[in-house]
Amino acid sequence: MLHIVLFQPEIAPNTGNIGRMCALTGSRLHLIHPLGFVINDKNLRRAGMDYWHSLDVREHADWSAFRASPEAPQRLWLFTTKSSHNFWQVSFADGDGLVFGNEGSGAPAWLHDEIGREFRITIPHANPDLRSLNLSTAAGVACYEALRQTKLLGD
Repeated sequence: MLHIVLFQPEIAPNTGNIGRMCALTGSRLHLIHPLGFVINDKNLRRAGMDYWHSLDVREHADWSAFRASPEAPQRLWLFTTKSSHNFWQVSFADGDGLVFGNEGSGAPAWLHDEIGREFRITIPHANPDLRSLNLSTAAGVACYEALRQTKLLGD
């Protein structure tokens, strides 16, 4: 199983889209609080609430609670703009966790340090003047590449 880990996401539609993707791919979604929204039908209806009943989602009070959880993945990959290694240069494995910072400020420096340089990766793009992909797009690109490599979804 693949784990998608959202660190303090701020925008409900992004989380809804990622939840929908996780439900469709059989990936587990971990939400690290605090969230910038309330998980309810009003906030997530258009993006993915109708898939929420099929989603394997775990909420964690904070990063420490997530790391202490027996359901937390052992190996974590942090997707960040602050890396020179791109995600095509690594080998994902069954059980890995793909970690994404929030929409406003990404992942804090202490989280970069905890995960370590060798597990920080980026999604390459052609325009250096632009910062990064939308959170739900980045999670989708990363999830499907990890699923392709691990053959957890189809051939």
